[in-house]
Amino acid sequence: MTEEYKPPALPSPFTNTTPAPTLLVQGAEAHLYKTVSLDPSIPAALKVRPSKPYRHPILDRRLTRQRIIQEARCLVKLVREGVSVPAVLAMDWEGQGGEESAWGGAWLMMEWIEGPVVRVVLEQWEAWMKKHATALDASQMPMEEDRVRGLMKRIGLTIGGLHKAGVVHGDLTTSNLMLRSPAQGQRQETGLAASAVSMEGEVVLIDFGLAAQSTQDEDRAVDLYVLERAIGSTHPRSEQFFDSVLLGYRESHKGAGSTLKRLEDVRMRGRKRSMIG
Repeated sequence: MTEEYKPPALPSPFTNTTPAPTLLVQGAEAHLYKTVSLDPSIPAALKVRPSKPYRHPILDRRLTRQRIIQEARCLVKLVREGVSVPAVLAMDWEGQGGEESAWGGAWLMMEWIEGPVVRVVLEQWEAWMKKHATALDASQMPMEEDRVRGLMKRIGLTIGGLHKAGVVHGDLTTSNLMLRSPAQGQRQETGLAASAVSMEGEVVLIDFGLAAQSTQDEDRAVDLYVLERAIGSTHPRSEQFFDSVLLGYRESHKGAGSTLKRLEDVRMRGRKRSMIG
């Protein structure tokens, strides 16, 4: 019988938070919690990077500090450039003052994004299509496909804004894309009588733990290639619409063309690796 997982203790600012932070995601490098900001009525996302007891304490602090600061810098820069990412609310990279006896990790508090993850939206849509596709009439099928293409194009535009700002994500998957729920009274999507899976909302990029500042076409092309492979493996019915991601990306900024040319080279290398094994 396996023991129930117990996450490391939270840093002191959050040990007395009411309500207590709720663990949402347990990753290898960080844990994500839902908590509140200074105003208890305002939710916030808390990313905690615990210290690693198997690493040398000096190396551990250096790596943890470097990674949390890099993530925060990328987010602040992107918010300044108008890219849809969570805003940074607060952070601590010193592990409570750097005392040897103190909790030695680092944390980053960000804006809470209310809305579904794109992975879930596409999974729900694909499940509905698998069950009801044969019952759709000649007008409904193109309408459903157009809604997915519209979402894919918005994803491409958002990634283009990210790259235009000089940042690459490093882990672009549909799990790291969200749809910010529109405010009440602002819902405009039509054609939901068929699947009832809404694809409304602003596309928001999340989880910048592997992000870096770069303007190299190679790095940008790898970002797109990672997303293409992720969609192909996770959303087989939606894979055919990836060209709409590239269409949105091409329209996003002037330098997109050279990145898309480099994407062909990256794809070729990826196919060769797949053949070799």
